Amino acid sequence: MSAKIAGAPISWGVIEVPGWGHQMSQERVLNEMTELGYRACEFGPLGFLPVEAAGRVATLREHGLSAVGGFVPVVLHNAVHDPKPEIRAELEVFKAAGAEAMVLAASTGVDGYDNRPVLSDTEWQTLFTNLTELEALAAEYGILAVIHPHMGTIIESADDVARVLAGTSIGFCLDTGHMLIGGADPVTFARDHADRVKHVHAKDVNLALANKVKSGEWTYYEGVAAGMYVPLGQGDVDVAAIVRSLEAAGFTGWYVLEQDYVVTAEPADGEGPIIDAKASVSYLRSLLGE
Repeated sequence: MSAKIAGAPISWGVIEVPGWGHQMSQERVLNEMTELGYRACEFGPLGFLPVEAAGRVATLREHGLSAVGGFVPVVLHNAVHDPKPEIRAELEVFKAAGAEAMVLAASTGVDGYDNRPVLSDTEWQTLFTNLTELEALAAEYGILAVIHPHMGTIIESADDVARVLAGTSIGFCLDTGHMLIGGADPVTFARDHADRVKHVHAKDVNLALANKVKSGEWTYYEGVAAGMYVPLGQGDVDVAAIVRSLEAAGFTGWYVLEQDYVVTAEPADGEGPIIDAKASVSYLRSLLGE
């Protein structure tokens, strides 16, 4: 498999949010990633893999996987909160584990992705300053820091994305699903801002279900549980157009297949999330001409 394609535990329903359905075991998730031909993955939530770097590396190597990096929620808008110490501690582990990318999300400071505050201009400026400082801090460790627009975080909507584009120079993790649901167009973003895309979380979306989340009829969790995310090529995101734009621009980052999933009970062998994950990786490989 291409070194540009990686997996993420959330595609197996493994997440940092309390109460998010059944959590499948590390062993089964990593075995199924290997079965699908993955050679790299993101770390998943803290505790899915061993906390210390040596344990992470050993666990991944047992399954023939290398470390891409991972998703790190962090409070960026609070002037009395300095995020650098917690991020420096993460960077120490990322570097020791051989990871390449730290995917930052502008956390609201509370669990879950169902509510978020409205920031003042001063709070936005604090967020911009923190992003710039964290990007530089990560670079000291040889790690690429990117910002991830994400439902239920401070950076969610098209206006939020535009603010970050104008207020910082940090690269983006283009999450093709979260961006669409948040109100920005991922196809347009990939075309017009390919130079800012340094990492990709590849998702596809059933827009009819996603609109229930956008309208407030459903929470984010309810949308995911109802099947808002679907395998690549089976939803309303023009994944092919996004990949064409990025490849034409010389994209060299990772395409991380990430279909947010809620598992209600332990699936039988060969069933459950692996079915959608297999469909997605086959589709992405076809787009990349493998």
